[in-house]
Amino acid sequence: MNVEEQIKKFMASQPEPKRSDMLALHQLTLQMLPACKLWFYDGKNSENQPITNPTIGYGFRTIKYANGKTKAWFQIGISANKTGISVYILGIKDKAYLAQTYGKKLGKASVTGYCIRFKTLKDINVDILNAAMRYGVEQEL
Repeated sequence: MNVEEQIKKFMASQPEPKRSDMLALHQLTLQMLPACKLWFYDGKNSENQPITNPTIGYGFRTIKYANGKTKAWFQIGISANKTGISVYILGIKDKAYLAQTYGKKLGKASVTGYCIRFKTLKDINVDILNAAMRYGVEQEL
C-alpha cells in the first residue's frame, strides 16, 4: 500500500467529526506545501508494537542527533488522538516560541513545545494555526 492509500485508510477509520477535521487539515497543509513529500507513520516500533498514534507527515527535514547521526523526517505532522487532534510543527529551535507567539490567539488549544492540540477545528482559529505551520516550515529553508 502506498503512502496516499495509507493516509486515506487512516482518515476513513476516524469517527466524525475528527475525520472531517483531519481531511480539512490535510487539504490546508497540501495547499501550503503542494509538492511536498508525504509520510505515514503507523506509530509502531520495529517489533510492530504501538508506541504512539499514527501520524501523517508533510515535507522533508533532517533531524540531527547529539551523537552526530541524522534521520529523514517530516516538517509538519497531524495525528488523531483520544481527545482530538495534534499538529506537530518541527524545526523550531525555541520550544517556547509557538506557545508565546500563537498560543492565546489559537483559541481552545494547548500548545507545548512543537505540538498544538485541540478537540475540533471549530475550537481554534485555523488562520492562526496556518500561520504557525508556515512559520515552522520557513525555519527549514
